[in-house]
Amino acid sequence: MPTALLAEDEPLLRQQLRARLAETCPGLVLVAEARNGTEAVELAAAHRPEVVFLDIRMPGITGVEAARQILQHQSQTGAAWPVCELVFVTAYDQYALDAFQQGALDYLLKPVSAERLRLTWDRVIRRLDTRSSSGLLEKIECLARQVAQRPNFLKWIPAATGATLQMWPVEQVLFFTAEDKYTRAATADSEALLRKSIRELAVELDPDLFWQIHRGTLVNVRAIEKVHRSLTGALSITLRGSTQRFEVSRAHAARFKSF
Repeated sequence: MPTALLAEDEPLLRQQLRARLAETCPGLVLVAEARNGTEAVELAAAHRPEVVFLDIRMPGITGVEAARQILQHQSQTGAAWPVCELVFVTAYDQYALDAFQQGALDYLLKPVSAERLRLTWDRVIRRLDTRSSSGLLEKIECLARQVAQRPNFLKWIPAATGATLQMWPVEQVLFFTAEDKYTRAATADSEALLRKSIRELAVELDPDLFWQIHRGTLVNVRAIEKVHRSLTGALSITLRGSTQRFEVSRAHAARFKSF
């Protein structure tokens, strides 16, 4: 029976994909789960799985870099680890997907559907039957170059409310604000806490869609309804779909010169 490693830093997403694999991939044995890229490399070397499911963005090193290190190690083991298939899991937009397609590598777009996973698994099984991973490292090197050259912005936000996980399209999110160790994200009718920081989100989100207006605040540009200026010149904004008013810091006030 094929063995697999699952690498995903979000616990609820990891749980969701684990359940989907159990439902959709008969005979698959999940031998280990990693919470970041570095752990994925270590666990892959220890367990030598035949299939590795890798999230693209993880703490430590990216899924692409983890894949490179895993394949380099696999190539050094010879007959002890003859095959290692890779499947990338991504929440990113068409730029990233084009790179995967051009590299002829398997990918799953979050949220992962049973139908899409079934198609991917059928392809993986056919390749496992040949017991060969020849040329895969070269494809990873090509993918790394393509992804590095393209702006891969988040397309979905994993929003957890209690034990329930939803994948919000980023364009539906009105704002992100820092709250203690978490970040609060809000749509017009729902809120959730994320484990990502504002600093991380500022890099991962399309800067033409989300503006940072304060050290702890990102807002959806399309949702900006009014820009307010006080008698002292301080700026604040209101968003369609939200009753909250957001302060604009002096460091980011230049964005609103034309308002």
